[in-house]
Amino acid sequence: MAKMNETQERTWGLIAHLSALAGFIVPFGHIIGPLVIWLIKKDESPFVDDQGKESINFQISMTLYAVVAAVLVLVVIGIFLLIGIGILDVVLVIVAAVKANAGEKFRYPLTIRFIR
Repeated sequence: MAKMNETQERTWGLIAHLSALAGFIVPFGHIIGPLVIWLIKKDESPFVDDQGKESINFQISMTLYAVVAAVLVLVVIGIFLLIGIGILDVVLVIVAAVKANAGEKFRYPLTIRFIR
């Protein structure tokens, strides 16, 4: 496969993060979007490989946290946790996309590393 230039790497890194917002349109799109980008472009760029894995790991982690919060809705606190998780997810995806577009590797907080 052809190697990417720096501008292409940054663009695909940005897309790897922003594709997580597909979850607002497609069920599990928040995981499928970054996964597709990562699988297609990981061999063309170490930067896209890294940022794709980072995005997938974060979205899987957020999904697990949301499931726990959904169970906790039974004791009311889960409602606030779900809202907080949703806001945190969107804000951090935007921050990650901006950083990737600047060529910086971004590390999400609270991420469980499923894919290394």
